[in-house]
Amino acid sequence: MIAQEISGGRFVRQPNRFTDTITADGSSGYPAEPGRYRLFVSYACPWAHRTLIVRRLLGLEAAIGVGVVDPIRDERGWRFPERDEVTGAVFLSELYLSSDPSFEGRYTVPCVWDTVTERLVTNDYPKITTMFETEFAAHHRAGAPDLYPAELRLEIDALNEVVFTTVNNGVYKAGFATAQDAYEEAFDALFETLDRLEERLAGRRYLFGDRVTEADVRLYPTLARFDAVYYSHFKCNLRRLVDYPNLWAYARDLYAIPAFGGTTDFDHIKRHYYGTHPHINPSGVVPKGPAMDWTAPHGRAHLGTG
Repeated sequence: MIAQEISGGRFVRQPNRFTDTITADGSSGYPAEPGRYRLFVSYACPWAHRTLIVRRLLGLEAAIGVGVVDPIRDERGWRFPERDEVTGAVFLSELYLSSDPSFEGRYTVPCVWDTVTERLVTNDYPKITTMFETEFAAHHRAGAPDLYPAELRLEIDALNEVVFTTVNNGVYKAGFATAQDAYEEAFDALFETLDRLEERLAGRRYLFGDRVTEADVRLYPTLARFDAVYYSHFKCNLRRLVDYPNLWAYARDLYAIPAFGGTTDFDHIKRHYYGTHPHINPSGVVPKGPAMDWTAPHGRAHLGTG
């Protein structure tokens, strides 16, 4: 299925098919009611990982249920380890096709299922976290952080666009490229952005100062997978995360927050990537390394707003 996403040797990500929204006032037809929706994720997937982080940071565990697929995906797509307890599905594809029998393409996570209409509301991963942050505000835990503050949204969106294009999706553009120029273009853009982020984090604790925002949620999953997967498997091997003093300490700082570290499953991550892309890793052998101490002191608590 990856081959269907290559154009001129360049990886082209599949557009999202389901793009409805859940709204606080219900004007979209999907009101933000606790217990109504089910989030489907893979611990291996960076796009799904960010939804798990936000769900936990905001205390939405009781309001939004979650179903986790097996880390190994084959030609049939994502499979549940056991039949999903809410929908009864064995494969995620069943939910896609019941929502749209004409659907063609990959069956992606994350996606949100509505238990009332029994259809997928959205697989629009860039919007799911901000939807949780804004439309579900009435259901956030007391003292939950404002991850998408109104006064910073334009700046957060601008940085997120750069990070998505060159880092989050950039590693895929490098890893799945089938032409040398496409690979090098993605490779160079990736490390140019990582270098700029290293500088940005020299004097500030998080990307927007002394508080975690949506921007940190989006960057972290790529950093968590970088040395274990992207450096070798996707040929992003100019520098490792551990070679960036600020980025590596920043990643450990986030990992120490339960919503980040508690949703990071390196076993799922490595088994998925090394076992799901036979055109890159035909043997399916999963590397034992790297040895990284994610719990080492990060030494960033003293940093301010930058």
